[in-house]
Amino acid sequence: MVTIESIMSIDKGNLQEASIGLDENDIPQLVEWLSLKDDNIRYRAFLLLQNRSLFFDDVYPYWDTFRNKLTSDNSYQRSIGMMLIAENVIWDTENRTGDIIDDCLQLLNDEKPITIRQCIQSLGKIASSKPDLNDKIASRLISFNLMAVKETMRKSILLDILNVLCTIRKELKSDKIDSFILNALSGEILDKKSKKQMEARL
Repeated sequence: MVTIESIMSIDKGNLQEASIGLDENDIPQLVEWLSLKDDNIRYRAFLLLQNRSLFFDDVYPYWDTFRNKLTSDNSYQRSIGMMLIAENVIWDTENRTGDIIDDCLQLLNDEKPITIRQCIQSLGKIASSKPDLNDKIASRLISFNLMAVKETMRKSILLDILNVLCTIRKELKSDKIDSFILNALSGEILDKKSKKQMEARL
């Protein structure tokens, strides 16, 4: 049976291996610990569930728990919900992702820039698994108001958006996407190094 002591003693480099070795009965306890106030325990439980989701579908049954976190008053909980949904989209044979995509996209308006970034990065994972949502995701990312976030975060957020659009572009050819990318590469927000990296990706 998993304990707080046992998860805190796992070396960070062994988290993936530890997540594979979990007992299925440990999952409910880890999900419960996501709500703890202690950041260290909460984060460790999150990492184990995130890694577990790469290999097994036994975290997916907690989909509704993660969905409820999207509207939490706590930004950390909103991020956790978004990221665990994104990891479990690969197991979503019931196509529940389409039902909650609007809730996910709502986090693009979050008050916390880090939550916005985690939302965008998670949308990239969703887009990879659910190409039928690509048009909706791309439209929202293209219309994102970068000027609404503080200047120090604009470059990071724009790069996150561009990375997701590059993923979507493999499946969905769109003048809107190409135009957005071109404008970003000719604009002032990205530095020369970032522009070169994006051009290489394209």
